[in-house]
Amino acid sequence: MKMIKVTFPDGAVRDYARGTTGTTVVESISPSLAKKTVAMKWNGVLSDLSDPLEDDGRIEFVMRDSADGLGLIRHDAAHVLAEAVQELWPATQVTIGPVIENGFYYDFKRDTPFSEDDFATIEKKMAEIVSRGAAFTKEVWTRDQAKQVFKAKGEDFKVELVDAIPADQSIKIYKQGQWFDLCR
Repeated sequence: MKMIKVTFPDGAVRDYARGTTGTTVVESISPSLAKKTVAMKWNGVLSDLSDPLEDDGRIEFVMRDSADGLGLIRHDAAHVLAEAVQELWPATQVTIGPVIENGFYYDFKRDTPFSEDDFATIEKKMAEIVSRGAAFTKEVWTRDQAKQVFKAKGEDFKVELVDAIPADQSIKIYKQGQWFDLCR
């Protein structure tokens, strides 16, 4: 098995098997550190902890209380928001749900606008979804697979977004439970 060299911020270098994930690396250092870690930077690029490490590189762990960590938590919260809306109103299409400076939002397409009363209902559904404890997982789909799945769900905007992704970029899908969405 081929080994890779992982360099840490303090300059320490450790050998790991090629294909090891960031999760495995952080857990090998400290279980308490692993509990605080929400992502990694691999060679300076923000990456999912489940991504395999294929070549030598530098790793930094992203803590949940850091600026990057807060952005990831907001991203996950946006997904929970979209899942809640679609559970409550299944005919609703989701469009984009970016993280912004002071939070996040999601754009939705539905026949009737949301009312003030809907917000409490959505918030309650979000709490229910979080209480299920479903892990966020990343999958990489083919372009054709993504278009076919989103088209079958009636998610026309997602099909357009897939078409807009440059051909040299992978199609990343993040799932929690049975719900999933396209991510860049």
